[in-house]
Amino acid sequence: MSKIHHQWKSFSLVETTTTFPDNQERHHTYVAHPGAAVIAAVDDNQNILVLRQFRPAINQWILELPAGTREAGEDMLLCAQRELIEETGFSAQQWQNIGHYYPAPGFCNERLELFLAHDLSAEFAQADDDEFIEVHRFSYAELLLLAQQGKIHDAKTLSALLLLAPYFTNSAS
Repeated sequence: MSKIHHQWKSFSLVETTTTFPDNQERHHTYVAHPGAAVIAAVDDNQNILVLRQFRPAINQWILELPAGTREAGEDMLLCAQRELIEETGFSAQQWQNIGHYYPAPGFCNERLELFLAHDLSAEFAQADDDEFIEVHRFSYAELLLLAQQGKIHDAKTLSALLLLAPYFTNSAS
């Protein structure tokens, strides 16, 4: 049995009864999320498009990979393709699903799908009204260095860097 306590856009605060590993049923509250796509878009020079984006929840600009929430019924690849154009102004001809991960499984069921995108073409970017975005380009090695220097604070981007390592082994050495 589940009860929705609050609904906002595509997110819900849900209370449910869950059977735990000890076979005991307990009430648990979590944020239900439709999932999101994260995109590592690679240009012809093997640079990755990275956003410098203002995030009002923390009142800061941060470096992060393009990403966005899946719309109702939307295929995750279509979500990734839509978000890449909206946030960077580029589309890609080649797409590869690298894998998935959960950014905050202690309180949220959001599942992030990571895509690697190649063969970029310029498009018209249409960011949301509350999005303030600058597009930058970094090599994989530069992104690793920024992460090691504590200059990347976005968990989805830090996780993606680990999953992307096999695709950039020559760049990281």
